[in-house]
Amino acid sequence: MKMKKLFVLMMTAVIGFALTACSEDEPEMSTGTVVVSLTGVSGDLSNIEVILRGTSTFSAKADANGKALFTVSAGVYEATASGTFANSGSIYTANGTAGQITVLANQTTNVTIEMKEARTSQVIIKEVYNGGCPKNDGSGTFQYDKCIILYNNTGQTATLDNLAFAFAAPYNGHAMNDNYGEDGKLVYESQGFNPAYNGIWWFPNTLIIEPYTQVVVNVNGAIDNTLTVSQSVNYANADYYCMYDPESGYNNSNYYPTPSSKIDYSHYLKATKIGLGNAWALSSTSPALFIFQTQGTTPAAFAENSGNLWYDGGKKSDVNACLKVPNEWILDGVEIFQTTKITDSNKRLTADIDAGFVGLTASLGHTLYRNVNKEATEALHENAGKLVYNYNADPSGIDAEASIKQGAHIIYKDTNNSSEDFHEREKCSLRN
Repeated sequence: MKMKKLFVLMMTAVIGFALTACSEDEPEMSTGTVVVSLTGVSGDLSNIEVILRGTSTFSAKADANGKALFTVSAGVYEATASGTFANSGSIYTANGTAGQITVLANQTTNVTIEMKEARTSQVIIKEVYNGGCPKNDGSGTFQYDKCIILYNNTGQTATLDNLAFAFAAPYNGHAMNDNYGEDGKLVYESQGFNPAYNGIWWFPNTLIIEPYTQVVVNVNGAIDNTLTVSQSVNYANADYYCMYDPESGYNNSNYYPTPSSKIDYSHYLKATKIGLGNAWALSSTSPALFIFQTQGTTPAAFAENSGNLWYDGGKKSDVNACLKVPNEWILDGVEIFQTTKITDSNKRLTADIDAGFVGLTASLGHTLYRNVNKEATEALHENAGKLVYNYNADPSGIDAEASIKQGAHIIYKDTNNSSEDFHEREKCSLRN
């Protein structure tokens, strides 16, 4: 019995010694703090994700000022940052890296990542209805019912000042285009602008567009056109905006009948006419449409400054007058060609604004509608069970309008290439 007790005491001592030895040999866990600051971009940066990689990987969202905080084990790390953020009506993608970050125990390491950004528009042209539709008696085409639909393509509220509409010269894609140099390039491509032909329209007040919502802008006929042409569009809606400013000189009553009483005066856009004619002649077959925001000046002051004039084809006359819109002001654009005359057509928008084109079959009530970004739209968790498929005109297969009616949020494709971003739809979405 004594031997057994002695054995137990000896084993207890050995175990105790072993535990003590292990405790003394095991290194203490030591941590340090890493503060990552993002530079080179502006705006709310809270959507940018910062990754810190060493023997382990850590992730944190930057705050609105572009700072991300980590507490990690001492060691050597690499930091990367990427994400999107909105600022003044544009959506930016930004990326940056920083390597060989040494983290010491009980110390703070400050790291700066210079971000490189690329801009796409937060607000995009979702739809252009400009080709007109058949008259009820079959006698021809009714063309006084055009509209443009803008869309906030993000989950962040868009706030835009000085937002304006323009189209490039010449009016039609298949018209004679004397703006190409001997090198086969548009002469204004190297000068960093696109021409706004004839005049511009703009929102007189700050425009606020909530996430994943649209703004309808009537170009001509801000009334219920279906009362006389059944395949046309009813614009008698208090939520809609309209281009109506007779004092500008755009006063042709066929294009601009007095708007529906449902549309408040505050929803009337303003215009400056710089060429000839009494209507903003957005082509019914093939316009090159774009939207832009003036910077450091108002649209009116910009349009009235003779120093901003440029002339289509180099021919200095009122009929050829254009405004030089700097490319950095342009949020989005869409180049449209008439489907039966594509081989005769030439681009008017420079490739950085729109690298392609989309075809339109005019006079049938068709519209040009933006394709859905399938991957991004399906990734939104709130869209579960709400997306409607089997729409063959869109390469994504998603019927955006039917999905929106089910409560889905749509993210549209935006590659700055209309050949990839748009399709021809059988009728204006406002008729659904």
